[in-house]
Order: sequence, then C-alpha cells, then structure tokens
Amino acid sequence: MKFVLFAEGHTEHKAVPSFLKRWLDPKLSERVGIQSVRFEGWAELVKDAPVKAGLYLPREDVIAVIALLDLYGPTFYPDDNNTPDERYEWAKRHLEEKVGQDKFFQFFAVHEVEAWLLSDPSIFPASVRTQVEGLSRSPERVNNTNPPAKRLNDVYSRQTRRRYKKVVYGKDLFAKLDPNLAYGKCPHLKELLDAMLRLAKDAMGEGE
Repeated sequence: MKFVLFAEGHTEHKAVPSFLKRWLDPKLSERVGIQSVRFEGWAELVKDAPVKAGLYLPREDVIAVIALLDLYGPTFYPDDNNTPDERYEWAKRHLEEKVGQDKFFQFFAVHEVEAWLLSDPSIFPASVRTQVEGLSRSPERVNNTNPPAKRLNDVYSRQTRRRYKKVVYGKDLFAKLDPNLAYGKCPHLKELLDAMLRLAKDAMGEGE
C-alpha cells in the first residue's frame, strides 16, 4: 500500500517522501510506500491535479493522493485572504473541491518546506547554525515577507560567501532532520503527518 505525493518541485520530490516515511513507519504495523509525482511548479500542480489524481484513484493499492504546496509562492488566493490561516483554509478547500476525489487531500507547507529544516539548527553547518537558532523556535512564522528559503540564502551568503542551494543542500538536510522534532515545532506539518497516519491505519483496518 502507498501514498501518492504530488510535489511542486525538485526538493519536495527528492527529499520529502523519505522524511515523511521516517515518521510514519515506526507507528504502523507495516510500512507504506510514498510515490512522488513531480510537477513543474505550483501552477502546473493546481491545473493538472484533477486529471493526475484520476490516474491514481481509485486504485486499491493507493491509500490516498496527498498534494503538497508551499503556502508562499502561489498567486491564486482571493484578494481578501490576507492572513496565512485564511489562505491555507481557502486554498485547501478550493483545491480539494476542484479535484473532487474522496481520497485526495491538499496540504501546505507554511510558508515553505524549508521551515521544517529551520526547526533543528543542529543539522546545519557550524558557520550558519547560530543564525538559524534565532528562527528555530517557531519555524512556521518565518513568513511571506521573508520566507524560509530566502532567509537561508541570506544566512549562507553572509556566513559562507555561498548561496543556499535549495535542492542539493535541502536533500542532505532533510536526511539529517529528526521528523519528531519538526513535528513538535511545525503545527501544519503535524496536521499533514497526523492525517497520513490516520489514513494509513484506516486502510489497514487498524483505525480507532
């Protein structure tokens, strides 16, 4: 049995599935797969999700299709949705209704998946670790004004004279990141993982 993960970019496609599995697998009686399907950015995911979801649902071996987008970046939010909570709630409802499949679930990284990395300064090189510590208490509050990947790029450029390489560094950092630590600091990541655990247990007949 497996989840299908719709990913908007290379970092999410390469690094996120194994990270999610490291949290899920110890909590299940049997391991589940996570098959990642990469899109060329958020706009393609939003446009093609209904058709792509229909290719995987309803297949008996697919627990659910999980779409993951960064809250920062998309421009389709209504003008009166100004706060992160308003945008999250509207976009989740809008995209799930657009796809119209019971086993399709839309989630967002607030404000980018790099926020999850900020939860653990110890995974970063010593030269940037102190700078990251100031952001690690509430990673999901690193916001649309100066989002996580941009913050990391600024820190790396200042401290190492090199830019933060989102895909290359992100893959290595996610491999080091303790998912339980990120779960405790990132409420929207917790929401995603709790939902996946519940769906997997239900599919295995182990739901409460």
